[in-house]
Amino acid sequence: MKPNRSIPAATVIPVLIYPDVRAAVAWLGAAFGFVERVRIGEDHRAQLAYGDGAVIVGDVRKDRRPPRPGEVTHSVIVRVADARAHCERAREHGARILMEPTDFAYGERQYTAEDPAGHQWTFSETLADVAPEEWGGTSVG
Repeated sequence: MKPNRSIPAATVIPVLIYPDVRAAVAWLGAAFGFVERVRIGEDHRAQLAYGDGAVIVGDVRKDRRPPRPGEVTHSVIVRVADARAHCERAREHGARILMEPTDFAYGERQYTAEDPAGHQWTFSETLADVAPEEWGGTSVG
């Protein structure tokens, strides 16, 4: 792919809708450690980075809206170095922790949080390199 400074370099870029883009950018930075890289309009969109990943925060407009209470339309997984410390940071900033840090047979420690707009996030720390066949998965390709 050709580089373009106007779009994140990540191959897959989720776009999440928030009622207040500026408040979402501030909260996602404080609670989860995202860094704003591009602002588009005062409250229209923002591109955020985390490591080599990215997410775009967009405003409510026409048919775009955040999840309704009790509705889960998606979840974003973000890899982190220390899931327990990351969870505590998120909790301190008001994230609703849906699943405490838990170790899984597939070599990951994960926790799940909900942000103020209702988006679900799973943060995953790698504990070991485990072949999918060791926990019941199947390697394909």
